[in-house]
Amino acid sequence: MNREQGNGSFFQQLNRDLKQQGYALPRLIVDDQVLEHNLQTVVTQLKTAPHLQARIVVKSLACLQLLQRISQRIVTQRFMVFHLPQLLPILENFSEADVLLGKPMPVSSVQYFYEFNHHWQDANIQWLVDSQQRLLQYLEVAKLLSLKLKINIEIDVGLHRGGINSLQSLSQLLKTICSHLEYLQFSGLMGYDAHVTKLPSIIKKADLAYQESQAIYQQYIEVIQQHFPDLYTNELCFNGGGSPSFSFHVKHSVCNDLSFGSMLLKPSDFDSESLSAFKTALWIAAPVLKVLPYTQLPGLPILNQLPHRSKALFIYGGYWMADYVYPQGIRPHLLYGRSSNQELVNVPKHTQINVDDYVFLRLTQSEAIIPQFSTLYCYKNSEFEAWETFRE
Repeated sequence: MNREQGNGSFFQQLNRDLKQQGYALPRLIVDDQVLEHNLQTVVTQLKTAPHLQARIVVKSLACLQLLQRISQRIVTQRFMVFHLPQLLPILENFSEADVLLGKPMPVSSVQYFYEFNHHWQDANIQWLVDSQQRLLQYLEVAKLLSLKLKINIEIDVGLHRGGINSLQSLSQLLKTICSHLEYLQFSGLMGYDAHVTKLPSIIKKADLAYQESQAIYQQYIEVIQQHFPDLYTNELCFNGGGSPSFSFHVKHSVCNDLSFGSMLLKPSDFDSESLSAFKTALWIAAPVLKVLPYTQLPGLPILNQLPHRSKALFIYGGYWMADYVYPQGIRPHLLYGRSSNQELVNVPKHTQINVDDYVFLRLTQSEAIIPQFSTLYCYKNSEFEAWETFRE
């Protein structure tokens, strides 16, 4: 049973433990027990697909100690990086780091990275390319700085967010690489298929959407096998997945490299049947600053005379990409307006809550929220271990 579906005993204990800390600020908290459950679920499912190498998505888990915990537990140092400032911490802290960029970087960013990080010129980094134009830009950087860049090609397998969308485009890119092997090395393909579980079933069922995306992926692999055999090696990275389609890939996949991240923390955007084995591990705790007997709306004194069924709380912070989950029945006020400074929320009038207690929220996504907090607190056995996050 997920914490947010339980009887509140978890949040009641967490509230007591937080109040013992003596430093009342909004806190981002990862539940160690649930995190371990999710990690064990991944380990168990990956055992059914031994040909798949796990790749951890950094943006969704943007905290070094969290990434170290996951890396050790899943036994992988493969990472997907979407934000260039997060690349160096990965290279500096994981001796066997294998990094795949999750989106094409502006060419100036690639050049900047190598100009100011000469000692990482031989790092195992696959730069993602989505067009002939970008490949030629990267080629010029490689020539300018005397580099040999690993190139992974983004393919559109149905999401339609970019990437090459024809077999002819793949052939053009591979011909360019073959003509400049001194500066470019083909490292594989990346096909993100988040649409598989996001499409309404009335449009297309997830199983069919996944089968179609895999068929597209296989066509691109066959182009390499048949027309560029010298480039086709066992070292190529055929990356797919993402948390939404993780369970599909572990059952059957033409890929050999599987990315995931958010499902390990299970924010609400990842509530789906395919991820039902995972539980929510990440919460925001916000202190209560003020408790009022009811909400008083400015300019509408007549409403203050009506019967009131709710107390009004003002909390420390607010307006996060998150939903209030505890105390039971807590919700923002429909008319008062949202605030990221002191948000007004209502709770049923019989709720036992006081100033300095905490309310709790469940994130809708982790990648936007974690960098908003300087510290992620790992909660285990009523203790809190402070983990520094990637703030930039």
